[in-house]
Amino acid sequence: MTSVLNDSPFVRACRGQDVPHTPVWFMRQAGRSLPEYRKIREGIGMLESCRRPELVTEITLQPVRRHGVDAAVLYSDIVVPIAAAGVDLDIVPGTGPVVADPIRTEKDLDRLRPITADDVSFVAESVRLLVGELGATPLIGFAGAPFTLASYLIEGGPSRTYTKTKAMMYGEPGLWHALLTRLSGITLAFLRTQIEAGVSTVQLFDSWAGALSEADYREYVLPHSREVLAGLSATGVPRIHFGVGTAVLLKAMGEAGADVVGVDWRTPLDQATQLIGPRRAVQGNLDPAVLFASWDVVEREARRVLDQGRAAPGHIFNLGHGVLPDTDPAMLTRLVELVHKVSAR
Repeated sequence: MTSVLNDSPFVRACRGQDVPHTPVWFMRQAGRSLPEYRKIREGIGMLESCRRPELVTEITLQPVRRHGVDAAVLYSDIVVPIAAAGVDLDIVPGTGPVVADPIRTEKDLDRLRPITADDVSFVAESVRLLVGELGATPLIGFAGAPFTLASYLIEGGPSRTYTKTKAMMYGEPGLWHALLTRLSGITLAFLRTQIEAGVSTVQLFDSWAGALSEADYREYVLPHSREVLAGLSATGVPRIHFGVGTAVLLKAMGEAGADVVGVDWRTPLDQATQLIGPRRAVQGNLDPAVLFASWDVVEREARRVLDQGRAAPGHIFNLGHGVLPDTDPAMLTRLVELVHKVSAR
């Protein structure tokens, strides 16, 4: 089965190899835009749902059945490993992750312990179940990057300004790097657990890295993201690196060591390819809001993304961020069909 998965259009595109068509999947495809997802999640909290392998399996499979995407993405959340590391947190509907006692001092680091595969055994079990169900369809595992995890831990929840995060970064660089070093180890252990259980690819989400300048990213973030990605190199599994609002960071992100760099909707893929470098595949990058327009607009914009993606050695069609909750699922299904048809070799 491994050889079949390695020959799938998705994995081949990650490696910059020839493909029969441009593969497509959507960030947040497993979740809130699907009525069947909302039904099965009724009365079950987000973190609890991530800890139930049979539920995770069903939710992960739902968009594969409905849309015919080229890859499944594990239903989980980026805070799952830090909860396993001992952090008291909850995912509050309408808000996001909320940390009971934010990390602000060196003493607070003691509450963030390393994790082992046993701490997230439910994730490994979910992956094993899914690999058995998916057959020739690859499964994407993922984790939050150290910077984005740190921002939640320091702020106590989502933020628009990241003032507390940046205050630590600038004012206490020793504490900052100690925290991110710890988070790098947790993230690496979490991704290795998924790979050992059978995922075909992993994505490192640095969702909030766009809050930084390139100079700050290189000094305070890049070494830690590079540590995670380098720690996976021996696995042979393709690695995707994605952030939002990262136009000024794409060159640096291309140096972090991923095989594929995800690009949000703000930067055309041909321009992004020049910044990232010629050896990296790209992923993206239709604006998720375009899906609320008429079909002729969606088709025009999708064709534009496909045309610009040809500049890279490999292109995986995706949105420039996650599927928005009110997206019409039928539009996603139709978009997958269009991408496959237009890009057929």
